[in-house]
Amino acid sequence: MNAVSTTFYQLFADNLSVRPGKHAFIDGEKSATYEEIESEVAHLAAYLQQQGVLPGDRIIIKLRKSIPEVVAMFAASKVGAVVVNVNVQWTGEQLQYVADDCKAKLMIVEPRTAQALVLRGLPYSVTRTLVAGVAPDADQFDDWQVAMKAQQRTQEVTRLDTELAMILYTSGSTGKPKGVMLSHRNIVTGARSVARYLQLREDERLLSVLPYSFDYGLNQLTTMMLVGGTVVHQAVAMAAEIVASIQRYAVTGVAAVPPLWSQIVRLLDAKPTAMPSLRRITNSGGKIPLNILERIPVVFPQVDVYLMYGLTEAFRSTYLPPEKFKSKMGSIGQAIPGAEVYVIKHGVGVAGPGEEGELIHRGPLVSMGYWERQEATREKIRTCPELADQIGDELVAYSGDIVRVDADGDLWFVGRNDAMIKTSGFRLGPDEVEDLISRSGLVSDVVAFGVGDDDLGEVVHVAVSPLVDFDELALLQYCRRTMPHYMIPRMIHTWHESMPRTSSGKLSRPDIIRTSRESLAKAKTQRGLELN
Repeated sequence: MNAVSTTFYQLFADNLSVRPGKHAFIDGEKSATYEEIESEVAHLAAYLQQQGVLPGDRIIIKLRKSIPEVVAMFAASKVGAVVVNVNVQWTGEQLQYVADDCKAKLMIVEPRTAQALVLRGLPYSVTRTLVAGVAPDADQFDDWQVAMKAQQRTQEVTRLDTELAMILYTSGSTGKPKGVMLSHRNIVTGARSVARYLQLREDERLLSVLPYSFDYGLNQLTTMMLVGGTVVHQAVAMAAEIVASIQRYAVTGVAAVPPLWSQIVRLLDAKPTAMPSLRRITNSGGKIPLNILERIPVVFPQVDVYLMYGLTEAFRSTYLPPEKFKSKMGSIGQAIPGAEVYVIKHGVGVAGPGEEGELIHRGPLVSMGYWERQEATREKIRTCPELADQIGDELVAYSGDIVRVDADGDLWFVGRNDAMIKTSGFRLGPDEVEDLISRSGLVSDVVAFGVGDDDLGEVVHVAVSPLVDFDELALLQYCRRTMPHYMIPRMIHTWHESMPRTSSGKLSRPDIIRTSRESLAKAKTQRGLELN
C-alpha cells in the first residue's frame, strides 16, 4: 500500500518502483501496465508545460472513461495543475459554463467535442485544446499524437498536500453547478480510509462504472492506485454488460448507485449467474429500495455488501460493515476511519438514540469549499454551536441530510432537509414512501414528493416508472393495505419513458419533480377550461 503518497499523482506513481509491469487499467480489449501509463503521462506532462501550464492552472478533462482520461488526470497533477474532470455527457453549454467559471487554461476533449468547439469558439480563458484523437484543422487545437511526441523531461512539480488538486462540479440539477474544491490531502486520505474499511488488496480488479467526475467514481480510481490494484473500465452502464464484464475480467469489486443496483438485481433474479471472482459490492449516492436489498444476498451469495454514505463536500462519511447487513438492512452505519460524524438537533444539541437530526461531518475529508463562492462555502462548511464544547470553532461540513440514530449508534437516512413532506401533522421522509412502493413489485423507479394542500399542509405525490402489466389501481390498493393514511399517495405520475438521471447515474429528483408538477399544473388548467 502506498502509505507515503501525499498527492494525487503520487498515488499512481508510487507503484512504478514495485509493480511496473502489472496491469493498471483494462479498457475492453486494450490494457496498460503502470509503466506504460507513466510513459504516456510523461509525454503529456511535457506537452502541458510546453503550452505554458503552471502550477495551480485549471485543466478541463472531458473524455469518455478510458486510458487517455486517466493519463490526462495524472499528467495534469504531475505538473501541479488542478484537474477539472467534466462528465462526457455534459452539453456544450455546460462545458462553456465550467470553463468560464474556473477560468480553465487548457482543455482535453474528444474529437466530437472539439468539432463543436470550432463552431462555437473556445472559452475566453482557454489557450489550447488537446484532442484525444484527430484534431480539427483549426488554430489552438492539437492531436493526441502531438502531445505523445513531447520530450519526456518533466519531473513532478512539488505540491503541498493542503493545496488544491481537483475541482468536482455538481450536476447542476438545482441552479448552476458549483465546483467543489478537493485538496491532495482530501483525496489521499479518502483513498486510505476507504481502502481500509473495504479491506482492499493488491490483487483487486475493480469494475469502474461510475464517472471520475463523481466523487464516488473517483474513489474507485484512487483506492486502486493506493493498493496497486487493477481498474477495469466499464464503458456501457447496462446491467447485462456489467454482469458479463464481471465474469470476463474476473472482477473482485463493483460500485454502483441505487438505480443501477435495481437493474442488476432484477436481471440476476430472472437469470441467476455465477460470479466466483466477486468479493464485494458497494452502494452510495442514495438508498436502495428494501425489496432490492432483500434480494442482494440471494443474487450475490458469499459477496460482502457495503452500504455507504457520502457527500462531495466531504468525500466519504459513513459505511455499514457487511456483518451488519442482514440485521441493519438499509442503514448507512457509522463514521469511516479517520472521520467523525454527528447528528445535530439544531439549537438543542447532539441527537441521541431514536432521535433525528442533520448529519454533520468532521475531519480531514472536509473539502476546501466551493470554487469562488465564499458565501455558499460559509453556508455549507462552518462552525457548529452544538459542538462548541467538544471541538471549539473547528469547521465542519453540514450535509443537509436528516438521519436517525438507533440504539447502537448506527445511522438511518431519512431524507434531504429541504425535501421532507409535512402532511397531516406528520414529518415524512420521501424515502419511506419510496421504499414501500418499490416493494409492490409493480414499478422500477419511484420518486415521492409533497404538493401543497390547504387542509393538510401537503399531500404525497409519487412519480413511478412502471414495470410490465402496470395497473395504477392495483398500486393504490397496495398502498392502502401497507401504508398509514397520511402516507398514501394522492396522485401517481406515471413515466412511460425513462426517468432523467444525473451525470453520475442517480435519479435526477429535481427534474422528475419539476416535470411532474408541470404536468399537474397543465391538467388543472385543462380541467378549468373544460368547466368554463
